[in-house]
Amino acid sequence: MGRMHQRRLSLAGLNIADHSPAARRKLVADILDQGIHGVSFSPYLPDQGPGAPLTVEQIEQRFAMIAPHVRWVRSFACSQGNELIPPVARHAGCKTLVGVWLDDDLDRNEVELAKAIELANAGHADVLGVGNEVLLREELDEAALIDYIQRARQGAPDVPVGYVDAYFKFEDHPAVTDACDVILANCYPFWEGCPIEHALLYMKEMYRRAQKAANGKPVVISETGWPNKGSSTGGAQPSEDNAIKYFIDTCQWAEQEDVPIFYFSSFDEQWKVKDEGDVGAYWGLWDQHGAFKYV
Repeated sequence: MGRMHQRRLSLAGLNIADHSPAARRKLVADILDQGIHGVSFSPYLPDQGPGAPLTVEQIEQRFAMIAPHVRWVRSFACSQGNELIPPVARHAGCKTLVGVWLDDDLDRNEVELAKAIELANAGHADVLGVGNEVLLREELDEAALIDYIQRARQGAPDVPVGYVDAYFKFEDHPAVTDACDVILANCYPFWEGCPIEHALLYMKEMYRRAQKAANGKPVVISETGWPNKGSSTGGAQPSEDNAIKYFIDTCQWAEQEDVPIFYFSSFDEQWKVKDEGDVGAYWGLWDQHGAFKYV
């Protein structure tokens, strides 16, 4: 499918161990000014969440905040207004990983798949991500998921198709891995309770495991990140310092190894507290109002 990177960062010499907290925050801004590979994007305002009405104007306003800093954007769905994101991103000059939301609502799944194929054939999708952690949530079985993936490939034969899930699910489900053109692996040391001191090493291991399962297919880290507030998970502690360290370490490694990464996430999202606890609201590089958090 060709390389996911368009150009590489110039992060040589950015050793965070040699910098004060203020200097580290500046490094984050410098990295973003140079541009990272990609970011996960949801356009919701502070009082919104999935199902809220979305307009092109709102998406354009939110996207304008991140567009100068990324080359790819990842969306999560093709309905409820999210189908407006890929054309906006393409107009802004960004490539798109277009998410197709699947769950146990089979009627909605058909709407999602049809719209995703339409977007792809209209030239608004560079990769289709068919399903997001649906195996992890146990909402579809393997056979049903593979059927959606195959139908997407048939409907949009010129666009690479993958599936998004935790890295180990590609080991557990080799038939799903075989059905994909590209492996879209979520790698979260935080959610597995890894202390920040070992987080980069652990994330590298997650990526290597996904690579091994992929058997030569390209592997993209479709989500990784670290929250700056909220409750700890095991030895993984949210804090501004830890979030900054993880971001810088991740970007340096991604440049050195030429690994395509979609950082999670663009904005803080209060609606996630319901499912993820207080920490769910604080994964953004920008806060819920659109202010950059680490300047």
